[in-house]
Amino acid sequence: MSFLVRKHGGQRIMDLPNIKLNLPDYSDRLKIQIRENDKVLIFDPIRKRWVALTPEEWVRQNMTIYISETMEISLSQFANETAICYNGLTKRCDSVIYDTHGKPLIVAEYKQPKVKITQQVFDQVAVYCMQLQVPYLIVSNGVQHLFC
Repeated sequence: MSFLVRKHGGQRIMDLPNIKLNLPDYSDRLKIQIRENDKVLIFDPIRKRWVALTPEEWVRQNMTIYISETMEISLSQFANETAICYNGLTKRCDSVIYDTHGKPLIVAEYKQPKVKITQQVFDQVAVYCMQLQVPYLIVSNGVQHLFC
């Protein structure tokens, strides 16, 4: 999957990812920006800043909207790139979703679409779940989604 920036009539145009995610199309609701050096950014409403648009970030932003809408969870209950300490190492959860009392409820791990969801991915997210003591987890590569 690539994000192609091309010039058309003096304007730079970005072609959105051509891989079809197994999600509704939210591309019209995602804010995308092209910088002078043709670096493509996407606005993360959770972190409230522009971040590099990578295939994994494309999955995260689309899944965030999907989870928020289908599970009726406010975006204010999400945190992205949450740091945790495990065996003296700092790890980062892709997303943590909190209940209305601020207690961690769901850990989400996102992979880019070409990455298969394997036992190794589950082992990674299981560490986060145990550390945060959450009852639910989500693993998605944008094509396959597992809610456990």
